[in-house]
Amino acid sequence: MEPVDGNNRAVLDIDRLVEDITDEDERIFWETVSTDLDEEQRRRIVTPPEVFPHQEDLLAVHWHPEFVPLDLIEQRIRAMFPNAHNALIIPTQHNVLLTIGEYSGVEVDCFSTRFNQKVQLLLHMTADRGARASRLVSMLAYTARYRSSQLFDMLDTIVKPDKRRIEAAVEETGADKETIKFCRVYTKKLMELLDRNLEKVPPLSLKNKLLRDWFDALAPAYGDRAIRRAQSYLKAVKLIVKAEFSMKYFYRTVEIIEEARGLGARIVIPHPEQFWPILLADYDVNGLEVWNPQSHTLTDFLISVVVRTNSKHPPGHRRMLIFMGDDTHLGEKVRPPALQVKSKAGREIGVQPAWDDLDTRKNLIIANMDRADVINEYRERLHA
Repeated sequence: MEPVDGNNRAVLDIDRLVEDITDEDERIFWETVSTDLDEEQRRRIVTPPEVFPHQEDLLAVHWHPEFVPLDLIEQRIRAMFPNAHNALIIPTQHNVLLTIGEYSGVEVDCFSTRFNQKVQLLLHMTADRGARASRLVSMLAYTARYRSSQLFDMLDTIVKPDKRRIEAAVEETGADKETIKFCRVYTKKLMELLDRNLEKVPPLSLKNKLLRDWFDALAPAYGDRAIRRAQSYLKAVKLIVKAEFSMKYFYRTVEIIEEARGLGARIVIPHPEQFWPILLADYDVNGLEVWNPQSHTLTDFLISVVVRTNSKHPPGHRRMLIFMGDDTHLGEKVRPPALQVKSKAGREIGVQPAWDDLDTRKNLIIANMDRADVINEYRERLHA
């Protein structure tokens, strides 16, 4: 039973904290960084909660396998869409080029100097072009390593600690001294375990959410309420670190576009509500994502942007295409159900309800596009 204070609020028993790494800490660490799936997790992947037997056109060009094996994901897709005869399926791992069937894809972090902002681009290409993309792969590996350094910046901020950042996080969350000490002790343990074992840790585990998962695994020992308070404080620290993370070491947007074009890759702008200034840059791209689970309040407006852009070009000019992305993160689906972020866990590859929304369909008619049109036209461009 969790100890409580005079107001019946759960408090952390600081006296229980052991600063040296224990055998139990080692066990939790390896369990947290592991990317292996057990039988229950594999079953959960290949058995989707919902099936769409009437969907014949399947567009899935913005989703993240994370550490889930691609063959299991393909089984899931076949089970979800048993009658999809017109499908375009391309994985877009963050800064890692992956291939399924005929196509390779990636979501790339880059830096727009014109707007002093990080943006992301979806790159899609045929598998044979992906196999020749050695320079792009090297650029992506550099980008992935730099992005993962944000995790270590966050760990340093908590362990050192960075007084200014910590005070800002405390002001934001009202974290008490017990919570701060608890987070510092266990963050230090995680840092030391990473230092000892970095070469053995799967690279896909070196993300900001590793810290979240590490503390979630401590709930059986310290209680759910204590961990929720810790997670609130840690999230505030993470947001401060992300806001101050230098963008200048990312490749510039134009450099990524030039490399992609040299390979014959096609490019789509995702998350336009988050990266809206990119719409002003007139970059050489093939399409604009007007809807995904994180970006859906401006869908009709963004369709009108595409219509207006296409109206400026003469007949026969290659038009900008309208895309919708599900932005599914498969790794979220294999976490214990009680620990899943429901908004992410509920996303499904190829499920984009806006295509069938009556108001949106009216605007798509004006744009002279629907899901089947986009699939067919984009497939032609990928093979051109």
